[in-house]
Amino acid sequence: MSLARWALVCVPLVVLLGFLSSRSVPTGNDNRWYSALVKPALTPPDWLFPVAWSTFYIMIGFALAMILNARGARGRGLAVALFAGQLGLNLAWSPLFFGAHLVGWALLTIVGMLLLSIATTFQFARIRRTAAWLMVPYLVWLSFATGLNWRIGQLNPDAETLVPGARTSQVIG
Repeated sequence: MSLARWALVCVPLVVLLGFLSSRSVPTGNDNRWYSALVKPALTPPDWLFPVAWSTFYIMIGFALAMILNARGARGRGLAVALFAGQLGLNLAWSPLFFGAHLVGWALLTIVGMLLLSIATTFQFARIRRTAAWLMVPYLVWLSFATGLNWRIGQLNPDAETLVPGARTSQVIG
């Protein structure tokens, strides 16, 4: 399969998975719990998150396509496995943070995502340098997002109980 064909599969697939993960629970100010949190001063406006994530998903999807197109390259299987691992953690983050309100678990998840993404980038560099460079803006954003997640945890030690989840029911006896 040519690079263009891999890109026509990988880019929309990564974007779609990211979209489905973010839409699985209300995010941003559409989420009562998130709206009630004390946020760091450096928290970007809500509109920036979908723009940024869409851009990063396109870039990392194309990077993956470049690696998949490198048939016979040493380390290709490891590179794809590392990518899949970091993407799996990426897709789990929104439901953990916005849905389950588990700020601490979300922090561990994003740290794991960042570490796997760094390993992915180094492995990509051994195969296709351009693919590694396409990962760099994602790494910068993940580093920033990790700091935001950590700071939100510090500013909101009672975050898990701040606002009841949408699925919480109370039985009055």
